[in-house]
Amino acid sequence: MKSKRVAITLIAMGLTTLLIGCAYKRPPWIATECVEGPFAKAGAVKDEAQCVNRSAESFPGADEDYFKDMDYGISQDPQKVVATLEPFVPGISRVPQEAVKAIVRGRNNWIVWTGGDDKFWDHININSQGSFDLLKVLSNHPHLMEKPGYSRDNRWYWFGLVNEPCFRKNVDTQGRPLGRVDRFGLYLDVRDPNCAADPFENEEKYPGVKIGARGKTVPIGSYYGYASGIVGLRLFPNPDFDEAAKKRWDPERYYTDPSYYNDANLVKPYRVGMSCGFCHVGPNPSNPPKDPENPQWANLNSNPGAQYFWFDRIFAYEADKNSFAYQFLSTNRPGALDTSLISTDYMNNPRSMNGVYNLGARMKNALRSGKEQLTGDELNNKQFNDYREISPESPLRRFFEKSGTVFTPRVLKDGADSVGALGAFNRVFVNIGLFSEEWLQHINPLIGGKPFTPFPIATANKNSSYWRATENQTLDTSLFFLAASRPDYLAEAPGGKRHLTTDAATLKRGKEVFAENCAGCHSSKLPEKAVKFFPNNGCVGPDYLSCWNQYWNWTKTDEFRQEMKEIVLKEDFLADNYLSTELRVPVTLLETNICASLATNALKGDTWDNFSSTSYKELPSVGSALIHHPVTREPRSYPMPDGGRGYIRPPSLASLWSSAPFLLNNTLGKFYPSGTVEDRMKSFYGGIEQLLWPEKRYCDQEDLYAAGYYAEKNYGAQERASCENRTYVTRSGKEVPGIIDRTWARSWLLIPEGYLPWYVRLPIHDGILNLGPIPEGTPVSLLSNLDLEKRGGEVKTLLKTLKGHLGDLIAAKVTPDRITDAELRKVYSNLVDPLIGVSKCPDFVVNRGHYFGTDYLPGDEGRPGLGDSDKRALIEFLKTM
Repeated sequence: MKSKRVAITLIAMGLTTLLIGCAYKRPPWIATECVEGPFAKAGAVKDEAQCVNRSAESFPGADEDYFKDMDYGISQDPQKVVATLEPFVPGISRVPQEAVKAIVRGRNNWIVWTGGDDKFWDHININSQGSFDLLKVLSNHPHLMEKPGYSRDNRWYWFGLVNEPCFRKNVDTQGRPLGRVDRFGLYLDVRDPNCAADPFENEEKYPGVKIGARGKTVPIGSYYGYASGIVGLRLFPNPDFDEAAKKRWDPERYYTDPSYYNDANLVKPYRVGMSCGFCHVGPNPSNPPKDPENPQWANLNSNPGAQYFWFDRIFAYEADKNSFAYQFLSTNRPGALDTSLISTDYMNNPRSMNGVYNLGARMKNALRSGKEQLTGDELNNKQFNDYREISPESPLRRFFEKSGTVFTPRVLKDGADSVGALGAFNRVFVNIGLFSEEWLQHINPLIGGKPFTPFPIATANKNSSYWRATENQTLDTSLFFLAASRPDYLAEAPGGKRHLTTDAATLKRGKEVFAENCAGCHSSKLPEKAVKFFPNNGCVGPDYLSCWNQYWNWTKTDEFRQEMKEIVLKEDFLADNYLSTELRVPVTLLETNICASLATNALKGDTWDNFSSTSYKELPSVGSALIHHPVTREPRSYPMPDGGRGYIRPPSLASLWSSAPFLLNNTLGKFYPSGTVEDRMKSFYGGIEQLLWPEKRYCDQEDLYAAGYYAEKNYGAQERASCENRTYVTRSGKEVPGIIDRTWARSWLLIPEGYLPWYVRLPIHDGILNLGPIPEGTPVSLLSNLDLEKRGGEVKTLLKTLKGHLGDLIAAKVTPDRITDAELRKVYSNLVDPLIGVSKCPDFVVNRGHYFGTDYLPGDEGRPGLGDSDKRALIEFLKTM
């Protein structure tokens, strides 16, 4: 009986997912007049702007320098701007004010341009069964302040989101929150009357798209929407909010009545748009705000990434620990998110937010070793050569050749973005909802269940004014980051110098250790011979691994070490150095969790097919990776596929002191929430020690949080948990502590009946479909990584194990107290291997790998571990970056 309950949970999850996925044959939010033919399909939908005959040119980039105090005040220093741009745009120094205008437009694009994605996020609210609601995230209603317990007052500590300067809570004379009359009663932030108006709300200068109810029951508004009180989120009048929706609208019930706000047919007066800045603007590490809840614009930078962003709380605002979905999202550590959550690849893949540092050095490095080959639809990506503003003598024209050769930085962790810098920028906009009318014809958001097809750039060029307007603006965005992506230095931070050594000998030794052990992956300044291992500026495609292996072996030689030391010891080594080679490194060498390298969205025929190069798609297999059984800890060999997967690009070490916890999923070191220099350094010291002394790594997920901070999970321990029976073997044969993300409480898959098709809703009487229970301690990825497209023997084995258990669904739901979590886990033990058999990524240890400089590397690597004094010297040098 007990095994049947567990089995039915799994079956019901899959069945319900399929039923919900089948419930919406035509997205209801696509206006009829925007569809060519009787129903929406790929290539036959227009975005709302094109639907009402708005051209791309009717969306010029905003020119107000509203954010002038951000980014070290770069836009207020024309000479500094032209000095950084002149190497890429020769002659721009003759017109410094034009250079400043370009970067101002570029920054505005980054922070306030949403490209019509507000309709996408409104749709995702429905597809997430109500758990994701950005209007709730923006709100200060007393019900939300009570449970889960957030408002503008603690928005930074709860969500990790940046409160927009010049806003405050809307309260009465007694300090009690009020709904805003001018926002249909929503409990939103209000602008400080002492501040000037937001220039981007100017409806006359930036007229919004008049469609549906806009101009009738709601204003037309600006195409930049209204400022919301959170940087990166903008409010747009909802064109579906017609007279019937207005009559039904009740702002109090929206916050307090689940039967009302969990109705999939509820139409809200606003949709929330998201800019790139939502995930990338953050506190300036070198000039942090005195109060992180109340920053000034001078305390904010456009480029560090949202390092404190709580993905789980934002995407499941109720933060219900009884929800398996919330516990699944909680595997995304603060500052990390799974960028393929929407276009799911059936893998739990949280990755740290990308900082955008030293873009100029990064682009120069791409000319040396970033060659890729584009063919077919990949050639539809915009290149610098396509813009008349780029003169014939500009070096930016060297990044693309008519043959389809492109020289490109590699943006995503697995190096999949490989079509040029502008293509990388433009793809990000689609990933946050631009021209979602088309994108959602190619994917089934959040749940998958069907093969994905490529988002076609050619169709976007034809049917999306927002896409073309975005392409018109991303040149300026690139120029902005060429001018404004300098590192944040510890020496310039309040109290930072006391963390830096004044001992010249220690610092010199640290540089030498770096040259011998780190620079082969973490420097864009290398000996001239390095490029010879990657002929024709890249050694792209099926021969790449052979070239890499030859290069890697050379980095172990005395020749490399000596030449590299001479380079690192130069005074200007850190200047104009990206601090990464951006070469693709086999994950088998890194020994990190393999899931990030197995991402499939950019493979041939998948959703980002147009945004990855042919040479990426032709990469060879890296061989077999070492993984571990989640219960027995038994090491296993896992054959890695070819076609692009199996590689990770080295991250830049720029501003390394400010970016702990480390590894691509933020699992080395402890998270502290304030963003102060002292707390950043606590994270840094803990993380860098775990990197260089792997035996100090954690084995329990609660240890990743500062003591007493994460109370609802009982997270945050003073002492590291015992690691008995929680260590995992490395390729060296030695074992290190490791974390497997597990549920920390009994949980259920919870689906409000308002989001279910009627034929599933009939037997539900309490308003919620509960599927479970899932016992505390279950490896999250055992369930989240199920490949819903898998066929063959493994599936038959799983189905055979589950066969005959359908009759116990009611018993498992009605009498969950009759079985303990310990008993449930015992039953699960019979299902673990069949579940692993249908896993898209059966790697569960999240904080393993990157053993360079330690004695945990295998002997055949020929790199003996460093002594403690050398490790300490290296740390001193790393703090200067």
